[in-house]
Amino acid sequence: MALGVAFLWLVAANVTGFFPSRDNHWRAAYALIAVGIPILGWVTWSNGPVVGLIILAMGTSVLRWPVIYLWRWLKSKSAHPAE
Repeated sequence: MALGVAFLWLVAANVTGFFPSRDNHWRAAYALIAVGIPILGWVTWSNGPVVGLIILAMGTSVLRWPVIYLWRWLKSKSAHPAE
């Protein structure tokens, strides 16, 4: 059941990318992240950490720009330590 919901989330995320958006799909990305995190937890809990990591990688490949911006933000925070 959990894997079916996760694959439905992946299909919804891909279909969302087909439609035009004025904000470059950022609102849809926030909604997909908010819905995807509990689904990822459910998949990991019911199928184990290996399957959870595979689903995480699949979700990251769909929502790559939020992950890239998060990575850049974390790098900029660690490059200049607080004094």
